Amino acid sequence: MSKKALAKLFDLESQESGGSPLFMSQTLPKNPQPISGDSDGDDGGRIPVEEWLPITESRKGNIYTATFHLLCSGLGFQVLLLPAAFAALGWVWGLIILTVGFAWKLYTVWLLVQLHEAVHGIRFSRYLRLAIASFGVKLGKLLGIFPVMYLSGGACSILVITGGKTIKQLVHIMSEDDTVPLSTVQCFLIFSCLAVVMSQFPNLNSLFGLSLIGAATAVAYSTAIWILPLTSVPQRNQNSVSYATTDTSFDNIFNAIGLIAIAFRGNNLVLEIQGTLPSDSKNPSSKTMWRAVVISHVFIAICMFLVAIVVYWAYGDKIPGTGGPIGNYLNLYERDYSKRAACFIHLTFIFNCLCSYPINLMPACDNAEMVYTTKTQKPCSIFVRMMLRVFLGLVCFFVAVGFSFLPYLAVLIGAIGLLVTFTYPCFMWISIKQPQRKSLMWLLNVLVGFFGASLSVLLVVASALRLADKGLHANFFKP
Repeated sequence: MSKKALAKLFDLESQESGGSPLFMSQTLPKNPQPISGDSDGDDGGRIPVEEWLPITESRKGNIYTATFHLLCSGLGFQVLLLPAAFAALGWVWGLIILTVGFAWKLYTVWLLVQLHEAVHGIRFSRYLRLAIASFGVKLGKLLGIFPVMYLSGGACSILVITGGKTIKQLVHIMSEDDTVPLSTVQCFLIFSCLAVVMSQFPNLNSLFGLSLIGAATAVAYSTAIWILPLTSVPQRNQNSVSYATTDTSFDNIFNAIGLIAIAFRGNNLVLEIQGTLPSDSKNPSSKTMWRAVVISHVFIAICMFLVAIVVYWAYGDKIPGTGGPIGNYLNLYERDYSKRAACFIHLTFIFNCLCSYPINLMPACDNAEMVYTTKTQKPCSIFVRMMLRVFLGLVCFFVAVGFSFLPYLAVLIGAIGLLVTFTYPCFMWISIKQPQRKSLMWLLNVLVGFFGASLSVLLVVASALRLADKGLHANFFKP
């Protein structure tokens, strides 16, 4: 590793531990004491002991826990946007972009897994810490804080919106007189209360049971969504489906590309999940983590490709091309199939959203507890930890009620978060690993990194143009 990269790491350690790099060491004392920070430094004393924080509190994970964490965080409601993207792109370009996007995401996950222990004796168990070590303290925070926090808190707010609206749809399907006794805000509140209760597990590793349920329900509703059209071929033929793409404008095409891109989520949690695994010189965590990545992504690929291909084959141009909430094209399922099938899809979707909420909220919980331990120089008590998570849950609920149109801005805001998945890992590899200039790995990562940054800019421009053309009915605090 180069002297420049080592200097960045030592600068990071000095700022976060008050001049001593002890806190980043793998070997911690049996009775850890907080490390006091600089009297005049804003970053002094940060993360006195990693054993106090929920992401790194337990390192007793294994390949099974990592696999289900990856499945739960990587396969979510965004997969339901893929048929809408195919409706705008058509068969050929839809398949090409989905395949390239999946391979691209898998490559950047591999980079992150290898970078987790790229420096001997140091584990980068948080995405933001790797960004700071790669780009320096100031630039790393500038580039990393907003996307990572958006992918944590913003994802939870969107889960409240989609999960709450799905609860309302489920009640509507089950009602006999075609009425909905619950308002949208009430459904948001029910979802938020359940999600906050489920977020009270002490650390990321203890969320294994929820991740198992979340992964199983995600696979379940994805499977139901693509199997049902295959069992109704005669009905499908009567629908006179067309696969012609009529709107080939710049903003519509790139909005569809954005719908595919934001489906590849979860990179912001890869390092955190790997941080729950034990590691030593004989069995580094990267080996176990990569096996978990391969297993989980086999299931993710099957679900993504089958949902996109089969649903588009069944409904073609009848799929609303705007994306948006789950109900946009699942209303077709309520009409074409039995009430029991529609209830199953909606119920498993709600469970998946509930189980995905705690794992997406964990980086925000970890950051909040880090601030507390820095100020008090002691770990959070059970009561303080509970209150912090209740507060974060209230913030997500408030954002969901006030900005219930967030799913329609997913491409615009999510384009910034795409840097976390498609761009940053490439430049992190160059900064930490220091490959020879103009070598194959150097050229590959520079090319892929700049292409990801360009894609992010194009998606922001296309989404802004689409909003200017179509408009946005932003009903603040009126979900």
